Amino acid sequence: MNRVIFALILFLSLQPLQAQSTEVARFIPKVLRVLPHDGDAFTQGLLWHEGYFYESTGLYGESTLRRVNIESGESQVMLSIDEAYFAEGLERVDDKLIQLTWKAGVAFVYDLASFDLIDTIEYEGEGWGLCYDGRFFFMSDSTPYLSLRDAATFELIVRAAVTYQGQIVPPQLLNELECVGDHIYANAWNTDFIFRIDKWTGEVNAVIDASTLLTDAERAALPPGGVLNGIAYNPESETFFITGKKWKQIFEVVFIAP
Repeated sequence: MNRVIFALILFLSLQPLQAQSTEVARFIPKVLRVLPHDGDAFTQGLLWHEGYFYESTGLYGESTLRRVNIESGESQVMLSIDEAYFAEGLERVDDKLIQLTWKAGVAFVYDLASFDLIDTIEYEGEGWGLCYDGRFFFMSDSTPYLSLRDAATFELIVRAAVTYQGQIVPPQLLNELECVGDHIYANAWNTDFIFRIDKWTGEVNAVIDASTLLTDAERAALPPGGVLNGIAYNPESETFFITGKKWKQIFEVVFIAP
């Protein structure tokens, strides 16, 4: 049986309330280097591509799309989003960027090089996080569910619950997403944790505790809402980049056992 079809059958047949408990691994981030980040950026989506960060920032009247110099933290290109929209998750597909919005039910499609708006996509429900595994989109939407979407049309294929040791995770928890191999890494909103989710079963099989990234003084200086959010992966170095809303740092890390 084709692997993709088999995986879809698994995804469709997921029954989270009857799932057996899965052992959950524990990791912490080992910091390799600390990079500057715009402390005014309300980070909603972050990705790495060919030596640059691409970032979606939120809030009504402050939302942007950015191409950021990794070493300096400065935006080489910044596009302001209409104040009617609260920008959310961001992903790249080939030479395009797809940026979700929170409650407007629309995603914007941009040319990667020019940031020209080339299309819009409508969807139902809220938009939170978005990642692409080379075949499908995975999307979070304020619920305990992840949506599997067609890469060409963005049409919904199926929604399935994410579970932690056999129980469905709470709503408004799955936020920014990053697809890496057979896993989805998800920021757990309003916490210092990142979930590693088996993308075909929906089970959380590892939790990363990122609570030590900031000092107590740095955490105390954050404005309201300045929580962990933003995770990107560099396949060349096999490292992750982690930041938060209005954080002044981006941390390049690997995940290790505590």
